[in-house]
Amino acid sequence: MTLSRRKTLALLGGGAIVAAGAATAGFVSTRTPQDALRPWSLAGQYSDPRKRALSYAILAPNPHNRQPWLVDLGHEDEVTLYVDTNRLLPHTDPFGRQIVVGLGCFLELLSIAAAQDGYRVAFDLFPDGEPDLNLDNRRIAVARFIPESGGEEADLFAQILNRRSLKEPYDMATPVGAEVLTSLEQAVGKGSNVATTNAPDMVQSLRDLTADALQIEFETPHTYKESVDLFRIGKQEVSANPDGLDFSGPMWEMMRLTGLFSREAALDRDGFAYSSGLDMVRGTAQASMAYIWLVSDENSRADQIAAGRDWVRLNLAATAQGLGVQPMSQALQEFPEMVGLYQKVHELLAPEGGTVQMLGRLGYGPQVPQSPRWPLDAKVRTV
Repeated sequence: MTLSRRKTLALLGGGAIVAAGAATAGFVSTRTPQDALRPWSLAGQYSDPRKRALSYAILAPNPHNRQPWLVDLGHEDEVTLYVDTNRLLPHTDPFGRQIVVGLGCFLELLSIAAAQDGYRVAFDLFPDGEPDLNLDNRRIAVARFIPESGGEEADLFAQILNRRSLKEPYDMATPVGAEVLTSLEQAVGKGSNVATTNAPDMVQSLRDLTADALQIEFETPHTYKESVDLFRIGKQEVSANPDGLDFSGPMWEMMRLTGLFSREAALDRDGFAYSSGLDMVRGTAQASMAYIWLVSDENSRADQIAAGRDWVRLNLAATAQGLGVQPMSQALQEFPEMVGLYQKVHELLAPEGGTVQMLGRLGYGPQVPQSPRWPLDAKVRTV
């Protein structure tokens, strides 16, 4: 979104609130989905050390905020992780690679949180065999809690509740220094190859590439609709389904009430909501100051888990530095319309081979609220 269009959208929302009158505006101002945010305040408030660790793990970043994890606690001192196959993204993530990366983020937060209670977590990944092209109901991991002190990584743990995926435009006047990039690279240690750049020419190339990839995802009907179907617009929708893409708060609530924003409006390619959304994501991609990416030599499911573990570690390390991170995974998606940019991003970032598992933009930006989450009990099942 250009600056003028972004301001126009904000003014439309603000103007709608004013036009609606004080009573309705007062109603709108109360529309924060508090129940959907409660898992953040409940983190750590469990007597079972497994549940304490899980209460932090469910705050992990994951694609489209699908929260695709299910856990079984039927065996003492163990957590068994499954993927919820009802929460896959078949159009933008047809092979489930990004979903598995998100499960890796979950497992790493589980490990870091358990360490604060004096447990080392030993992972047995894919004990029933690795899913090939399609994820299924086989176990993703068995996590065994072993009493063992040391390696607590309290500095990373301290950032779990502060971590966000910062999807706003970054401050274009504040560079990301080389020493900051080096510190992020040092946080990666679960098997991924990591690289960063703040070189102006490379940064501009990645701005253009990621903006173009976002446009392809937008302009491909089945991938765009997959995202729109996951829009949660207003407190009622977010509270009912605290996953997907959150559009809550006073401005979005009033735009919903006045008909300025809806899933139908977003899908109307001749409408303001569609053109503004496309401008917005392209503009945000261009407001980036540095990049970081993770490459694995192969592309096994275990490699994807490792990439997720490393991704959340660098996200926590960036948070400690006051630095914003946003995954820009569109060019890494494996649907047919993206094949040209998929090849281009690999030529640029992995010229000697391997799979680019994650790419993220970096910069300094505003504080943003927490993302909604399903409560822990909704993610525990007995097999």
